[in-house]
Amino acid sequence: MPSRSSTRLAALTVAAVCSAASTIALTSPAHADTVRIHDIQGTTRISPYAGKTVTDVAGIVTGVRTYGQSKGFWIQDQSADDNPATSEGVFVFTSSTPKVAVGDSVLVSGTISEYVPGGTSSGNQPITEITRPTITVVSSGNALPAATKIDAKSVPAAYAPAGDTAANGSVNGLPLRPSQYALDRYESLEGMNVQVSDTRVVGATDPFTELWVTVKPWENRNRRGGTVYGTYTSQNTGRLQIQSLGKVADFPAANVGDTLTGATSGPLDYNQFGGYTLVANELGTLKSGGLERETTRKQSRSELAVATYNVENLDPSDSSFEEHAAAIVNNLQSPDILSLEEIQDNNGSANDGTVAADQTVRKLIDAIAAAGGPTYDWRSIDPANNTDGGEPGGNIRQVFLFNPERVSFTDRAGGDATTAVGVTKVHGRAQLTASPGRIDPADTAWANSRKPLVGEFTFRGKSVFLIANHFNSKGGDQGLTSQYQPPVRSSETQRHAQATAVNAFVKDILAKQRNADVITLGDINDFEFSGTTKILESDGALWSAIKSLPKSERYTYDYQGNSQVLDQILISPSIRYSCDFTYDSVHINAEFNDQISDHDPQVLRFRP
Repeated sequence: MPSRSSTRLAALTVAAVCSAASTIALTSPAHADTVRIHDIQGTTRISPYAGKTVTDVAGIVTGVRTYGQSKGFWIQDQSADDNPATSEGVFVFTSSTPKVAVGDSVLVSGTISEYVPGGTSSGNQPITEITRPTITVVSSGNALPAATKIDAKSVPAAYAPAGDTAANGSVNGLPLRPSQYALDRYESLEGMNVQVSDTRVVGATDPFTELWVTVKPWENRNRRGGTVYGTYTSQNTGRLQIQSLGKVADFPAANVGDTLTGATSGPLDYNQFGGYTLVANELGTLKSGGLERETTRKQSRSELAVATYNVENLDPSDSSFEEHAAAIVNNLQSPDILSLEEIQDNNGSANDGTVAADQTVRKLIDAIAAAGGPTYDWRSIDPANNTDGGEPGGNIRQVFLFNPERVSFTDRAGGDATTAVGVTKVHGRAQLTASPGRIDPADTAWANSRKPLVGEFTFRGKSVFLIANHFNSKGGDQGLTSQYQPPVRSSETQRHAQATAVNAFVKDILAKQRNADVITLGDINDFEFSGTTKILESDGALWSAIKSLPKSERYTYDYQGNSQVLDQILISPSIRYSCDFTYDSVHINAEFNDQISDHDPQVLRFRP
């Protein structure tokens, strides 16, 4: 997924300064007589007054934003019309700190703009705003309009209408049907004072002082309190982002399964980092759900334990080595082989040509030993500088750690950043031409992306082939709350090509040795039901072992309140049909506000 720090301008910023690049193209401005807010909002996502000037728009100030790049305030009309599709609230963009207070009765004149957070190329929905305002405060200390309750009954089960084919799939011009579609329901409340009550947290508090709740307690719930994203049509309509207009220090540090008890209320906004967002003047009280980090069981002597773990841009300057080591030793029970993703080079993000990562790996190995684990050995291949994506200068790569007291690695010279590994047949068995090696690094499928690392291991006299992966991220995909419905997943084109290459390599191994034990694992950056996974599994070469778990347990990551699968361990038929494997998604990170990585590790145990 995109880096948490790579896209935001500032914490809590929900929209950037209006600009031509991020505002929908409009006709030339024209004057409009005094109108009400519901007239401005209209019955579609685009205001009928877009591009026009309006005068003396009346409303009560319901919220004031004094931080970030989108300073301004929300106003709401106290006299609502009888059309549920028309919002009674609107945001007034001031660009500087507003000189109004909550409870002020104001008259606002200005230009109606349709601002698209993240720019029009993002595919996000527009926000109707009054820009370049002239503001008259009529009175102060007025009661606020009663907050509209958002709850399970008021949010439809269907997520969004299909976009207008004549508008490239956009829903912007479609009439809002708030009783039929969840996104239309939220849009009909844009800018209004809304309230949720006693809502369960489904996305932990993140470094940007935001969390996610659900207003539908039983919608695809799992036993730990999350909401599972199980298909492309199960978007989970009850999810809502919560931010606050108050002090950052007062924002609750919540985990999945906690509850915001009582009322949480404030204006309903829309931003590029999650869509519809309740920006709270009033926050409920946090009640802990008592969520604890999981611990998997220890493998038996005859079981080989293989794990995958994305350690999120680990470099020697990080302070998380001891925590990662404790997780590996205690929560993962010291797997025999670890496939690590996002190991950075020895000086992290310093973009100076350094590609070696021996210091990073050695620091982690030493920390694991100090935590009471085995002294792991390791194998990897340094990438060519700045060719594998990720943070510029970081040179992230996959690394195998293995316990030499339990597993041996078959070293075979010839593997480097640019040489393709092959498969031969020796004495009736498959054998890598280089170990470790990389799968076809010159293939365009791996452009600016991590190349798969392949290694040959021996456990109790039997060979096991591992392919460590970190597929292309989902960066650039349109969000679930996009104006384009269904959203376009442009990033999967490259993942499909990557999956095709890995599947072909596995088939090559199996052609040489039908009963070979092959495991392809890592941060696949795609769901267990995705086209990417189907390509990896094609012709029965592999099977995603997370599908051995109940559907409610299939998740490794939490994104915008959706518990979902990104990390996978796929197994060849010899392992799958032995009926002698166990799989565990070990939830130690994704659901917690104090996570050391945004991914949960996965563990497979089997008898080769």
